[in-house]
Amino acid sequence: MKKTIPLLLVMLASAWMCFGQENNDFYDNTPEKNLPGTLKIEVAGEVANPGFVDLGGLPRRSLIVREARLEKGAIAFIGSYRYDGYSLFDILKEKIVAKKNQAEFRSIIDLLVAVENQKGEKVVLSWGEIFYPSALHRILIADRVAPIIPSETKENWPLPETMKLVCGNDLVSERNISSPIRITVFSAPLSLPGKKGQKPLYAPNFKVSRADGQSVAIDPAGLQEEPRVYPAVFYGRGKGFHGIQQFTGWPLKDALKTFFTLDSKTLRQGYLVAASVDGYRVALSCSELFNRNDQAEFLLIDRGEGQEGGRFTIFPAPDFFSDRALKAVNTIHFLVY
Repeated sequence: MKKTIPLLLVMLASAWMCFGQENNDFYDNTPEKNLPGTLKIEVAGEVANPGFVDLGGLPRRSLIVREARLEKGAIAFIGSYRYDGYSLFDILKEKIVAKKNQAEFRSIIDLLVAVENQKGEKVVLSWGEIFYPSALHRILIADRVAPIIPSETKENWPLPETMKLVCGNDLVSERNISSPIRITVFSAPLSLPGKKGQKPLYAPNFKVSRADGQSVAIDPAGLQEEPRVYPAVFYGRGKGFHGIQQFTGWPLKDALKTFFTLDSKTLRQGYLVAASVDGYRVALSCSELFNRNDQAEFLLIDRGEGQEGGRFTIFPAPDFFSDRALKAVNTIHFLVY
């Protein structure tokens, strides 16, 4: 019996090795490829200290993704990868924000970030999806890649040729552009009326203002699907703990999806600014709202008529902080960078 056990262990180990797995990490069992490109990226726009950031001096982060793209109106699978590189969080964290609309609205939650590559392609992210999510460092500029190959089929995936922006929470990878060279911080070109501390804080409905200039009122009666219930430890960046709360509502994307054509340009360059009657506003990229792969939704909550802070509110389920929660929603503006 003593001889049988070691022999059995050897056989199991051999089978495990033949299976192509040397340990329990399924994401490092293929050769890595270095991606050429510049390790200096320019940061411009609404920052007090613009200039180049040396990526080589930043921590290296890793990200696993399943990539798909839009092709002829359908979603086509591209491949599964582990990317290593430099987080936009780390690239931007030392940049001092200098907002153009500082006098009207001091908070940073209406800021956005545009990333541009050598071809002139541009994609938009919100400041919130970089700095506020519960899972940080999900957006990288990658300079190394390895395919994640299925152990049975051994199917391999084509590898990129250059450094690449990788947005880990996107379902369709339209924002994963090659050879990024510039990051521009900006605030939406909107002037939104309102007064902080306004009472009562209430709007009976809200309108969606589209890029073509048309405004359409949301019909609350159209929200007929079963609502979702999200319990949360509600915690703000400034005032901290706001209690254990339960939020019941509908995915905001479902309430808005009929107003937009979710094509490649919209997913890459579209963004939304949702505003309250008191002028408080939050920015969301279209991909962040409509194109998630983690099922962490922004909820639209109907608090009913006459409720302080109502009628409609937005709850940011993907965020660690509560700051992008919005009461008394009055307008949602759609823009394209």
